Amino acid sequence: MTIRGRSDMLPDPEMEAGGGFVPAEVGPNWSALPLPAIILDAQGRIAAMNDLAEAFLNISCRSSLGQALEGAEMRKRLRIVPMLGSILARMHEGHEALNRAGVRFEIGDRSGGHSDRIATVHAGRAPSPRGGTVILLAPADGGGRLGQGQAARSAARSAIGMAEMLAHEIKNPLAGIRGAAQLIGMNLTAEDRDLADLIVAESRRIVELLDQVERFGDTSAPRLSAVNVHDVLERVRRSAAVGFGKGLRIVPDYDPSLPPALVDADQLVQVCLNLVKNAAEAIGRAGRGGTIRLRSFYDGTLRLAPTEAEPQGRSLPLQIEIEDDGPGIPETIVAEVFEPFVSGRENGTGLGLALVSKIITDHGAWIALDSRPGRTVFRISLPKA
Repeated sequence: MTIRGRSDMLPDPEMEAGGGFVPAEVGPNWSALPLPAIILDAQGRIAAMNDLAEAFLNISCRSSLGQALEGAEMRKRLRIVPMLGSILARMHEGHEALNRAGVRFEIGDRSGGHSDRIATVHAGRAPSPRGGTVILLAPADGGGRLGQGQAARSAARSAIGMAEMLAHEIKNPLAGIRGAAQLIGMNLTAEDRDLADLIVAESRRIVELLDQVERFGDTSAPRLSAVNVHDVLERVRRSAAVGFGKGLRIVPDYDPSLPPALVDADQLVQVCLNLVKNAAEAIGRAGRGGTIRLRSFYDGTLRLAPTEAEPQGRSLPLQIEIEDDGPGIPETIVAEVFEPFVSGRENGTGLGLALVSKIITDHGAWIALDSRPGRTVFRISLPKA
């Protein structure tokens, strides 16, 4: 038995008269599908869309109903590469089901920019409307960008063993820096004392991080708690603005409705600070000013692959993106950036992103990369508390 969809999916009389458009009749389990799903009619027009598809494509069913998925009007908000026309044509030729991996969905946003998501497209015949096609989107991990894997995690653990030998020597000068900052702060104005306090606080944090580096091979879990990711990002932004990011535009772009994440706050600070510093250095190598954007948003479609412990896959709806307009990561290393000793900087150790990868993996979270000249985005996907 099928039922008519929501009231906003009833046919528009003018549209039906002009183009014979009829919305799809969807079954009672339509909204419960675990993947983004779209139904197109025989002319390639959107006849139904579930909630996950609305979130994945950042478009509403109400505003898109009856529009051609790859038509001129829809391309103002969404571009699909490669286009799905050939799949739809083959479906109309009588194929029962077709798949296409690595399809890129370029999704526009309100600020005039766009973000890319990669998915495998599964197409099959739709029972309604007549001649229609149902399309399921299986999002790639990390939204389809390049992500870290278990091999990188294992290699990172081995590489950090060398860093352990340096930790003790680094702690000694840090103790001197912290003591000097405390003495200087006693004789400063309140405004300047804040900077001295920041030096003390960051020195202490670095010592704690070095302790973690020394224990890198341990299997102890992160100290997880409910954390406001915006507190983390603001801490990172302030540190960058008075330090390595001075002279750059560091723009916050936060979703204030975001719920707390289940993370280790100090480790998340370390991860974000490392990524922002990498962005600042990349812009600096280009010899010009630039912009780093710290963005947060909710994406309920992203989850890790199912495991025995979590057969539905782990949901990672809280997103942090660190974007810069630098020259991008060289193509020769982009596929290996999360592995140790891989660096795009002269004299770089190549350990920073390996440690980032390890921390994120230990959280049961995900980090992904999308890089091209003029736009590099690291995206961190986290669980809710």
